[in-house]
Amino acid sequence: MYEITTDHKPLNMLARGVEEILQNIAIILTTPKGSVTLDRDFGIDMSALDLPLEMAENICTAQIIEAIQDYEPRVKVAKVTYEKEHLTGVLKPKVQVVINEY
Repeated sequence: MYEITTDHKPLNMLARGVEEILQNIAIILTTPKGSVTLDRDFGIDMSALDLPLEMAENICTAQIIEAIQDYEPRVKVAKVTYEKEHLTGVLKPKVQVVINEY
């Protein structure tokens, strides 16, 4: 099982195998839906982030699972948790995935 966060890491254009898959998921998590010119459905809808943390967490979890299923079918999402900062309203997802046989 692997855990992916939204912490920024340098993009490795030569990534292959597991590294490529994990990098793809990190890109999905950090891309606002509608920002990719030729694929407006790619990414996560960020409008839920203006909601109370508990509501935003539920909506974002569903969106994260759906986006990963659509754009990185080589994995199965096992768990989505969040690092929360209630004072500032920051919600950082931590996604655990299992890589399918490929």
